[in-house]
Amino acid sequence: MQNKTRTALIAYAFLAPALILLAVFTFYPVIYGSYLGFTEYKAAQFAAGEAPRFIGIQNFITLFQDELFITGLWNSVKYIAIVPALQVAALAIAVAVNRKLPFMGFFRAAYYIPVITSIATAAVMWDWVFQKEGILNWVLQSLHFINSNSAFGWLNNEYTAIWALMLVTFWRGFGFYMVLYMGGLQAVPAEVEEAANLDGATPFQTFWLVIVPMMRPTLLLCSLLSTFAAIRVLDEPLTFTPGGGPLNSTYTALMYVYQKAFNGFNFDYGVASAAGLIIAVVGIGLSIVQFRLNREGEERA
Repeated sequence: MQNKTRTALIAYAFLAPALILLAVFTFYPVIYGSYLGFTEYKAAQFAAGEAPRFIGIQNFITLFQDELFITGLWNSVKYIAIVPALQVAALAIAVAVNRKLPFMGFFRAAYYIPVITSIATAAVMWDWVFQKEGILNWVLQSLHFINSNSAFGWLNNEYTAIWALMLVTFWRGFGFYMVLYMGGLQAVPAEVEEAANLDGATPFQTFWLVIVPMMRPTLLLCSLLSTFAAIRVLDEPLTFTPGGGPLNSTYTALMYVYQKAFNGFNFDYGVASAAGLIIAVVGIGLSIVQFRLNREGEERA
């Protein structure tokens, strides 16, 4: 009994630093931020040393009556359209580079470079791509999809701006998920693939019927991470279209939170916290759907 207690105390001692950091920088901000969502609390109150004033669900009523927030929330949900394409591309690239061939290390590093490229550097490059005289219009003109008279700035058009930002997100993100998928692929025992080959399975059948089911945890993880990243997108719209794009076409829910809490003269922490709670609830709801779909897939398998 004493040995068990001693072992438990040693384990908790090792866990304590991480738990303290989580408590201070994660658990407390989440709990306090959730509380602020039900209060009236602005910068003037903070400066005067006043406590937040509880007002119930009034902040949420205000948000759902604010067309700007509804637009931002819809754009954030629309941004999830990038998730399937991003995951399919990352998995395909992971399969391609997960081979013992010459120069595979170079290609893996090359595909990962966009992940570590700063958003400022990416903005300079992609702004050149999306300009009216940019490379994207040049390629489309070369393929005779458009002519010089119909060329336009992709970030200046209300119908194409958010899709242009999704392309940037795709470019910045697929290398990260490629690495995760490579880890999942390398965790599949080689004996399993060899057994499938001996049974006469084609390479595609081996991949689809053997490898993919064994990678369900990795697929679920990557889907969850990319969905949360999409619903909380901020870097791209804030850097490429600081004002929210033409007619707020790239204005996202997290941009609304940022502007309410840290920009302008209101510094309305209560409304910003309530908006953050709504974003979290949407993200959790989408996660529950993904968990259920994954469980149904496992049951059918």
